[in-house]
Amino acid sequence: MNTYSLNTNTLKEKCHILKSGDRVILSGTVYTARDAAHSRIIKSLDEGKQLPFSINGATIYYAGPTPTPENMVIGSCGPTTSKRMDSFSPRLLDMGLACMIGKGERSQEVIDSIVKNKAIYLCAIGGAGALAAKHIKKCEVIAYSDLGCESVKKLEFDNFPLTVAIDCYGNNIFKK
Repeated sequence: MNTYSLNTNTLKEKCHILKSGDRVILSGTVYTARDAAHSRIIKSLDEGKQLPFSINGATIYYAGPTPTPENMVIGSCGPTTSKRMDSFSPRLLDMGLACMIGKGERSQEVIDSIVKNKAIYLCAIGGAGALAAKHIKKCEVIAYSDLGCESVKKLEFDNFPLTVAIDCYGNNIFKK
């Protein structure tokens, strides 16, 4: 296992060096999206509407941060179960999605799509949302504000600790 300090701007081109089990210390722009937001994103695609952010090269964090306490950038911001986004993920990966961050296993269809598109799936530590929030330096709601905690947010990560769960070769930490 190796540890890499990476930025989201270069993550897509660095996926090939990452192996299942490696640690990634990630900085850069990340977008939150959970079930309801994914559903709206797919609906927008189906209707030919513009998306709230460019999928190509993007990193999506499956998280719904809690309300922001006074004098903080964001509330607790831990990962949600990734499997709930499995029906949406292959289409987004085909559009150039570079990275997904969440917790738990993924379907074989998603794993195959990760390999096909040379993307990466990273896991954050579940149950440590308050600690994770300390690595988020900026938070801005950019779409679907009516969804509350499930709105799409643009975050700026600063040395956010993650583990490579499924690499671009299909190696899977859950199968080791």
